[in-house]
Amino acid sequence: MPTTYQNPRYPFRRPKGLGALVPEAAPVVIAGAGVVGLTLALDLARRGIASVVVDEDDTVSYGSRAICWAKRTLEIFGRLGLGDRFLEKGITWSRGRVFFQENEAYGFDLLPEQGHEYPAFVNLQQYYAEAWLVEACEATGLVDLRWKTRVTAVAQQDSGALLSLTTPEGDYQIRAEWLLACDGARSTIRQGLDLPFNGQVFRDRFLIADVVMHAEFPSERWFWFDPPFHPGQSVLLHKQPDNVWRIDFQLGWDADPEVEKQPERVISRVKAMLEGASGMAAPPFELEWVSVYTFRCRRLEKFRHGRILFAGDSAHQVSPFGARGGNAGVQDADNLGWKLAAVLAGQAPEALLDSYDDERIPATDENILNSTRSTDFITPKNPAAQAYRDAVLQLASTHAFARPLVNSGRLSRPATLHASPLSTPGGSGLALGAPPPDAPVLNAGRAEWLLHHLGTDGDFTLLCFGAAPAEVPAGISVVLVTEDEQPGALWDHAGLVALRWGAAAGDALLLRPDQHLAARLHRPDAAALRAAHDRALGKP
Repeated sequence: MPTTYQNPRYPFRRPKGLGALVPEAAPVVIAGAGVVGLTLALDLARRGIASVVVDEDDTVSYGSRAICWAKRTLEIFGRLGLGDRFLEKGITWSRGRVFFQENEAYGFDLLPEQGHEYPAFVNLQQYYAEAWLVEACEATGLVDLRWKTRVTAVAQQDSGALLSLTTPEGDYQIRAEWLLACDGARSTIRQGLDLPFNGQVFRDRFLIADVVMHAEFPSERWFWFDPPFHPGQSVLLHKQPDNVWRIDFQLGWDADPEVEKQPERVISRVKAMLEGASGMAAPPFELEWVSVYTFRCRRLEKFRHGRILFAGDSAHQVSPFGARGGNAGVQDADNLGWKLAAVLAGQAPEALLDSYDDERIPATDENILNSTRSTDFITPKNPAAQAYRDAVLQLASTHAFARPLVNSGRLSRPATLHASPLSTPGGSGLALGAPPPDAPVLNAGRAEWLLHHLGTDGDFTLLCFGAAPAEVPAGISVVLVTEDEQPGALWDHAGLVALRWGAAAGDALLLRPDQHLAARLHRPDAAALRAAHDRALGKP
């Protein structure tokens, strides 16, 4: 098949441990050099923590795979220094349209209110994200990327994990103090520990086709239920960079994956879809990548197993409608990175890592619930469910009340960590555990964004409105926000910081290194700040 992107090949480098009589020792080993593993490695490196990353391949992923990067994920990549690349290369979109049979049911707009650095979504093929992460990891000098290195066995130990590895030049072992399993849906680490997934596999199949073409379709998300060109099934269309279009076709459970991936069969489907969508002859196109997949909504019972922690698809799986897989994995990394760094630096007890389960399992359950509901709506399981879905779609074109009931994939939103044990109760305003709302500020007359000042040095941040406390414990950086221009302060010239954070003069908001809100305090003294800081670090 033709390709618009040439995958880089990364060299195999002979590791020092190869041929040694004793296992190599490493503080942190990350299994899997996909988006999640690389994000974790980069996050740890920016906090001064070295890691070894092993991957059985020697390149980035093929095909579009995860393509819809949500606003919160873009903010995380922005903190890691990659946000501008996503904006420059990616396709920004906010509008979507839903069709039922021959007619449009309704359209929607996800564009948030003005005053944010990043849009609701950016479409970008996963291989670009991974290649940029590889570059950034290598530039730190703290990430040892080991390609063509496959994990063959894992043994859990009280002091970490013993990994058996095979390479083109032989086998060796690494004894890791901490093992982060980011090795995907077929995780060797998970299988080696005999850890089952809980959840369900849906009896349906979907075809992904990445198509290269010059088409006049707008940069919107189009979803069809029961269209004339693919009767009884659904179709999704997304635009990507490089004139690549992602098309998802529902096939049904009885479809033969190998037959459906045959080029002539895929070309016929794509041609019918293009002609049906435009009412004109299909433009010339070529297939770049084809895959058939099955919906899965499931997770591990827990993500932490001693000194082995799971993130991304190795920990949980959801259907692709809603863009909840890749975005959730990046947010796993965002949650885990600062905690492990704090433990390794001696700033927090190992018990802090228990909060990874406390926070990310509810977030995963929320994603699974939304993904399951989307799947049930897209693929009705009985005549009653089919009748309900079709009635909702018919009503949506003329009755606004029906539109929220249409579910073609509830799009990814960041989790608010409502029940986090790291949060200090009290105060009012933005919910405890919430991710940070961005807003424009002026810094010595320069237009900047608030999030660029929160957690960028690896510390906790105390966001103070009007005045800062006289004494602030070590490990907390102070950011002052004022209603008028003052030296050393961020000027909330549009009033959006105070509005979005629900803050008033005298409020001090303690933010974790991942920028989530840990405490809401009013004119706090040093003792109150220290207590909130200790709690957010998991100290007894």
